Amino acid sequence: MNKNLTKEDIAAENFQCGYNCAQSVLLAYCDEIGFDKDTVLKLASSFGGGMGRMREVCGAVSALFMIAGILKGYTAPNDDETKQTHYQLIQDLATEFKSHFGTIICRELLGDDVADNSAKPSQRTEKYYQSRPCSDFIKMAAKIAQEKLL
Repeated sequence: MNKNLTKEDIAAENFQCGYNCAQSVLLAYCDEIGFDKDTVLKLASSFGGGMGRMREVCGAVSALFMIAGILKGYTAPNDDETKQTHYQLIQDLATEFKSHFGTIICRELLGDDVADNSAKPSQRTEKYYQSRPCSDFIKMAAKIAQEKLL
């Protein structure tokens, strides 16, 4: 990959290579989060298509939240103050994403009235990429991660 590419460009390029939305964003941040490529791809694999193609929370947003957890998450189960601070960060990241697209829900982002939530992934064709706004969501999640978390 070109070293001059932004994280947004890298994440969008990952998507064009066939990775799901969550994988595309998380993979762009491998170095920053200290995870190897295979671990990142496996970790994020369940979150594509709005969590297993159920069209719930956008995979790009889920990856944004994973990055936040890895970089700024908490570990003490009874530290309510730290939990609150972290949950506020997650809510702020969601609000930032929503300010651009109005929602963090995959089916709403895609404009699907009735979600196609079969487990079968969509074929990645030229028509698929032209009809999907997912690259915009992926780029925004990557940009928010860069601006708010690093």
